[in-house]
Amino acid sequence: MKTLLLPLAALAFAAPVLADVTTVPIAGTELDISATGISTRTPDIATIGAGVVTQAPKAGEAMAANAKAMTATIAALKRAGVADRDIQTQSINLQPQYRYGDNQPPVLTGYQASNRVSVRLRDLQGAGGVIDALVGAGANQIDGPTLSVEHPEAALDEARAKALATARARADLYAKAAGLTVRRIVRISESEEARLPPRPMAMMAMKRADATPVEVGEQELAVNLSVVFELN
Repeated sequence: MKTLLLPLAALAFAAPVLADVTTVPIAGTELDISATGISTRTPDIATIGAGVVTQAPKAGEAMAANAKAMTATIAALKRAGVADRDIQTQSINLQPQYRYGDNQPPVLTGYQASNRVSVRLRDLQGAGGVIDALVGAGANQIDGPTLSVEHPEAALDEARAKALATARARADLYAKAAGLTVRRIVRISESEEARLPPRPMAMMAMKRADATPVEVGEQELAVNLSVVFELN
């Protein structure tokens, strides 16, 4: 939870006017309202995971084959225009492989090597083509894409304003129903924002006849507020 109103101990060195506001006791009725504000944006970043898995009788052979395939995979990403800063190794693994039989000890059959990278795609229109290029270069593990908004600050501020307006409208409704009025806001606290999955929209489809289709859709960014009002 991120509390917008600092506790009294933290306000010891703050401006006197802020300290005075926090020390005024609630003389009327306390009303606690929870409200959510949502803003919608079109995602502009796609993150995918790409990996190469190879197997060989010996560990060194498995790693060498894997390195060759992953080098080709990374080269394909760069040919597709993906910048170095958007390619990051996530894991490199080497594991023995065994054959198991009933009432028999495991038999070593070889080794499996894997290498995975995380890739940020900024040109969403070409995302499907990049995925196909990865497979063509030797990647045999693909997951994603995860679609997101690279700079969500403005959208989150819109959501905050909507959430606060909703909370105030509800407080006015409750106050009117009780024959009271809203005197002031006592405290505002904000929870971590929820980034909801994109909603597919056919009109936002980024497709080419020869590429894997990737639909961008819309991203909902939400902020949850808890607002305490004083009613009189």
